[in-house]
Amino acid sequence: MSDVISYVIAGMLLLQAAWRAPAAMRGRARERSLWGTLTAMSLAWLMRTDFGKWLVDHVGVFDLATLLKHLLTVAALGLLFRYVTAIDAAEVRTGSVASRRIRITAAAHRYATIVGGAVSIAMTVVFLFWLHRTKVPTDPQFLERHAGEPAVALYMGLLYAFSGTVIGLCAYQWGSKANAARGAALRAGLWLMTTGMIIGVLYAAIRIIYSVLAGVHPVSSAHAAVQECVTDILLYGCFFLWGIGVVVPATQAARNRYEVLVKTVKLQPLWRDLAVANLDLVAVPPSRLLPGSRLAAPVNTARDVLCGGMSPAFRLGRYITEIQDAILELRRRAPEGLYTRALQMAERDGGDPEAQEARAQALWIRAALAAADRPAGQPVAFPSGRGESLAAEGAWLLSVAAAYTEVTPYAVVALLAEEGQPA
Repeated sequence: MSDVISYVIAGMLLLQAAWRAPAAMRGRARERSLWGTLTAMSLAWLMRTDFGKWLVDHVGVFDLATLLKHLLTVAALGLLFRYVTAIDAAEVRTGSVASRRIRITAAAHRYATIVGGAVSIAMTVVFLFWLHRTKVPTDPQFLERHAGEPAVALYMGLLYAFSGTVIGLCAYQWGSKANAARGAALRAGLWLMTTGMIIGVLYAAIRIIYSVLAGVHPVSSAHAAVQECVTDILLYGCFFLWGIGVVVPATQAARNRYEVLVKTVKLQPLWRDLAVANLDLVAVPPSRLLPGSRLAAPVNTARDVLCGGMSPAFRLGRYITEIQDAILELRRRAPEGLYTRALQMAERDGGDPEAQEARAQALWIRAALAAADRPAGQPVAFPSGRGESLAAEGAWLLSVAAAYTEVTPYAVVALLAEEGQPA
């Protein structure tokens, strides 16, 4: 059962590491630190399993899997703390924040790598030269195998003193930021991680006390079994809460990204038609793969909204801006009075005023595109933007885009015919 839980936690951490790998490759030290934490922690949990031990045992150094597990833990915690304090450390360097909490954590951020390296070297020295390691294990647990050896108290004390300190500082950081966090998902994630770290501190404290006792005198099998059961439960709880807490804010980001992508897909037909008619106004021309094929529309839509090496939010903003620019250019070629007639036609169809206006603008765009071969002149009348921000303008254009897809060729012909213009 212990192996199963270890595999689950290792898998959960590896999945997150794989998910965050692209951000780590193109991101800052903060993103790379989190990716390193997840990767090192997943490998440390793998070293707890029979499979991980079997892999390392082939080297021929008994208990090497345990040493690697502990060294990976130290490295992971050091990287985690650098991730946690990266923002505050940057603020201290710029002199913009002077709170005692941030000064303390920024100093710890500065020396975490040095202290972690020193702890790792000291543990390795104790492991290689002071612990009485044998080729035949007498107990399945590392601590019980070395019970009665003072060196094991030093070895485990170094590990858990460093771990407990870093975990406690992380809990302090996350707990301090939780109430002020923006968004329910981020706040919930911070509290989950804080709770997990508090459990981790309790785990480290129990392990330090037990390590000292075991190093002084062998502990009975009953007491060892109880200690192992309690600390394993605490360790599993710590990692599950922390792992879930790391994911929760990311789910909100994924949801936001999905919503932006949906808006971009809805705007794409309107943007595409306007872009084709005004190619000199768009940064990236619309995709034109598979002309004449049934797959052309979905393939080109997917290529337009997914490719190009830009974020969904940036692409959505570009679509909105380019639609506005293209409409401005269409105003120079559209027939005079076209919008008044489009609004009258929309009003005849009924509906609330906003729906009528969105339908009228969609009709005007369709008809203006059909008459776009006219000579350019002075801009004709057309409503200006609906919002003071890009988000407000985007929300309105989504209504226009929805109405745009429902405009029929007959409506365009009828609208242009009212002024005697050829369709």
